[in-house]
Amino acid sequence: MNRFLQIFRVRDLRKKILIVLGILVAYRALATIPIPGIDAQRLEQFFSSNQLLGFLNIFSGGGLSTLSVAMLGVGPYITATIIMQLLTIIFPRLKEMYYEEGAAGQAKFNRYSRLLTVPLAFLQGYGFLTLLISQNVVPRPGAFGMITNVIAITAGSMIALWLGELISEQKIGNGISMIILAGIVSRLPLDAQQAIASYTASALPTYVGFILVTLFLVAGVVYLNEGQRKVPIAYARRVRGMKMYGGVQSYLPMKVNQAGMIPLIFAISVLLFPQFIAQMTSIFSVDLAVKLNNIVTGFLNNKLFYGIFYFVLVFIFTYFYTAITFNPEEVSKNLQRSGGFIPGIRPGENTAEYFSKLTGRVTFLGATALGLIAVLPLVIQVFTKISVLNVSGTALLIVVAVVLDMMRQIDSQLLAREYEGIQ
Repeated sequence: MNRFLQIFRVRDLRKKILIVLGILVAYRALATIPIPGIDAQRLEQFFSSNQLLGFLNIFSGGGLSTLSVAMLGVGPYITATIIMQLLTIIFPRLKEMYYEEGAAGQAKFNRYSRLLTVPLAFLQGYGFLTLLISQNVVPRPGAFGMITNVIAITAGSMIALWLGELISEQKIGNGISMIILAGIVSRLPLDAQQAIASYTASALPTYVGFILVTLFLVAGVVYLNEGQRKVPIAYARRVRGMKMYGGVQSYLPMKVNQAGMIPLIFAISVLLFPQFIAQMTSIFSVDLAVKLNNIVTGFLNNKLFYGIFYFVLVFIFTYFYTAITFNPEEVSKNLQRSGGFIPGIRPGENTAEYFSKLTGRVTFLGATALGLIAVLPLVIQVFTKISVLNVSGTALLIVVAVVLDMMRQIDSQLLAREYEGIQ
């Protein structure tokens, strides 16, 4: 409580928080402006029959379910970022730019991601509108109307990206993640209203069990997100002139969930890819696009196959992304250059091999936990038999990760001001 009051006592920090809240309100207002000619009832039925679009709605910040001008949200930028990170495997120059050139290289990398966002937003907007037209959710406009709508959707996506970057500039959280968080939180009142409306006395044990499971899951996500394996590091003593350096003990933290929520995003992107292909097929044949979309939807509506496939994808992508971001050989070299070593392990190849084995064991735990979180909504629906009792593991992981990151950044700013006061 004291920490909360301290945040609002600091004028600069209070100003930043109010600016962020104002930007989020502006984005939510943008997400309520629909494109013309929408059949709201038909749209609701279409979304309720397609679980994948519910996932995509999370990353649009809630704008997709209303077909607003911000219907794609920051989704195209997330897709562009994933594509750019995958390209670092193919092109060494991109990998060098992102991992070795520091802040300047990452700024250039992010600029390329933003440029790639524009054509992706245009293609996704056109394909999705065409799919909705074929399902009679949106009336078929003329050529000029179609182009106008697609341009408006593309502009809305870029505005969402711009607002996210404005939030990031305040240094109290990642702007893109907070845009997604705003969309998730905005659905809470509606979900609570639906749960209350469907409540019956006989369902009381089910509701109580759901609340307990949700609280347990929140604690589990926090534990997973904060869990780490501490690798002991010792530094050799070195004498320079009349001074002695080193001879201290430290540790290298290895997070259980090093990949964060990226594997979930990768897995959802793969699950959405067949529908994206169907949307693109609509450019040549609407009938073929509808058939492909129905086949994909029918397959993924099978909760057993969908759950197993989703779990396997999350598990694989956790290993994949960890392998990209954590290089045991590079860590071993950096440790050796700084005069550090793991007690009982020889520097060089032995240390790299040790890190490789340790990463595999730690990642196995993180990948399994992420996979279970991903399929949790299906498990809850199967046991409760109540569709409104549905907590999205993906959404929950995003909320917890964003809140923890925001708390860390606020605490660091408060701590910096305390040190300034001491000086």
